[in-house]
Amino acid sequence: MTSPASELKRRLVHASGAALPVLYLLGAISWRTLGYLFAVGSVVAGGLEAVRLLVGLDWRIYDELIRDYERENVAGYALYMGSMTGVALLAPPYAAVPGMLMLAIGDPISGVLGSNEAGRAKRAGVIVAMFAACLALALPVVLSRTDAVTTTAVAAASAGALAATLADGLTPVVWGYVVDDNLTIPPAAALGIWVALRLLG
Repeated sequence: MTSPASELKRRLVHASGAALPVLYLLGAISWRTLGYLFAVGSVVAGGLEAVRLLVGLDWRIYDELIRDYERENVAGYALYMGSMTGVALLAPPYAAVPGMLMLAIGDPISGVLGSNEAGRAKRAGVIVAMFAACLALALPVVLSRTDAVTTTAVAAASAGALAATLADGLTPVVWGYVVDDNLTIPPAAALGIWVALRLLG
């Protein structure tokens, strides 16, 4: 069973993923560079997972950062990198960056407030807090990266935050596999923002 100390380490590692999109927002790296960096990270993570699952690599760090249900499945960190890479390569920055921040920062906030078992929803208070955090992360990006009027930007950011909140708050099990929110939050949020702006813009 994962210890509280391990959970804290997991959340700190999780939050460190915000560094790249923040560097992009600050103008320190280009959007293309951010995509390349995430792609390299995905290749590395995929390679490590292949070795862990197929060869049996058993580094101590895995004991600290991998949950019990991930022992026989692809671990959350690899799904995290894959989903970040996917939105970086396929979505526009105004939609992708909020999704990245919702996963890197919003998800750990939600996790600290309360977790849920696979197949069950989180408590209402945790869901509300996750939505508020995601909206706060998304709105400044949508406002600064688009020419949408404020009301449209708020609606789009809210759509992305709602999509991310649902992805975080519900953890379905498909064919015995837990659909990890590390995989679903960024694309859900990015799609919500993009669709809302297309419909309202």
